[in-house]
Amino acid sequence: MDLLALADFNLVARHGGFGRAARAADRPKATLSRRVADLEASLGVRLFERGSHALKLTQEGRALFERTESLLTEVAEAATAIASGGDKPRGRLRVSAPLLFSQTALGKLSAEFALRYPEVRLEITTEDRGVDMVEEGYDLVIRVNPDPNENLVGRILLRDRLVAVARPDLPRPVADAPVPAVVRVSSNQSGWDLRTPEGDVRVSIDPILRLASLIMIRDAVRTGIGAAMLPLSLVASDLHAGALVCWGDGKGPPIEIWTLYPSRRLLSSRVSAFLEFLKEAFPLGQPEELAAYIKG
Repeated sequence: MDLLALADFNLVARHGGFGRAARAADRPKATLSRRVADLEASLGVRLFERGSHALKLTQEGRALFERTESLLTEVAEAATAIASGGDKPRGRLRVSAPLLFSQTALGKLSAEFALRYPEVRLEITTEDRGVDMVEEGYDLVIRVNPDPNENLVGRILLRDRLVAVARPDLPRPVADAPVPAVVRVSSNQSGWDLRTPEGDVRVSIDPILRLASLIMIRDAVRTGIGAAMLPLSLVASDLHAGALVCWGDGKGPPIEIWTLYPSRRLLSSRVSAFLEFLKEAFPLGQPEELAAYIKG
């Protein structure tokens, strides 16, 4: 496959037409048209539907564009880096991160990263849903306990765990009597299985308050209205100060925060820089590190 013809195809696809691509790249329109026609001939498929007023990617053209655009961008970045004598992080870096981690840590982290790498334009969106990195144009995603995905690779950034907490003056659970609890809106739990120094226990709960976010739940628990299961990192400072007490650790699976990126791509210098920056912020990946960062 002719790499130059492939690059010209991507140029036309990105700009939505031969004329616009030619003006953007200051290239002859006829040259772009001939290169794309040669590529179609070599592949044996049509890549564009050519109407009288519009140019539209065919199904095959869309598939080729989606699979090659990022690769060609990386080739161009590598060439630019070599020509400039180094691989200095630069350009736009799009990251998708979960709500709680964004609210508690990423504001400060992103500012510190931007100061260290002023030529990187960092853009972080906050959402807990799974995103399609290729379709939505993300360079990196941060996810909590992500499902296995053969198209993505990554590393664990942080580990955390759930703990049952309450104000010291809230009576501890006795026998089967349910305790007032603050839970997530989507929760259907009737109790918590806890690990305590005295052994494993089952605590029945009465969900008297349902809230949408963990920060809201923590703030409600601070008032003494009820107990809650919360990440240790979110309540560590309250536990240390004695404002809250721990009734036990949750027996469920641990919380793991992962950084993920496409496995078929070489990491750009800006993605590598952001990954190393996060590792520097949380070198051991323990909840106490995140707790200290939240407090700070």
